[in-house]
Amino acid sequence: MTQIKFYGRRDVWSDLRQEISDTVHDCLVEAWRLPSNKRFHRFLLMDAEDLICPQRSERYLIVEIICFLGRTDEAKRDLIRTLFARTQENLDLPAEDLEIVILEAPMVNWGIRGLPGDQLALTYPVTL
Repeated sequence: MTQIKFYGRRDVWSDLRQEISDTVHDCLVEAWRLPSNKRFHRFLLMDAEDLICPQRSERYLIVEIICFLGRTDEAKRDLIRTLFARTQENLDLPAEDLEIVILEAPMVNWGIRGLPGDQLALTYPVTL
């Protein structure tokens, strides 16, 4: 299971939600082999005065990836490298304006479709 939260300025990213979602999801499908139909994205877009980071431009974007524990450090590095490359390529977003955080939790800490996560039958790998 992977859920994505996007934090950024509403005036910059509101009209680009689909492009951001597609770009990030394609990276997850490629790097972590997530099924193409498994997409759980939330946009938490804010007014300019609610996102204060003077070291970044108005295009500053935070991508928070919440997922099951189990991917190797190299799999996480691969995803991060892919995200930086694709957001530059597809969204013209420089690396200085993108921050990525991967937050992991044991499968038993998730409740999905009426079951603890460690009792789910998954169609994709978690240990990469």
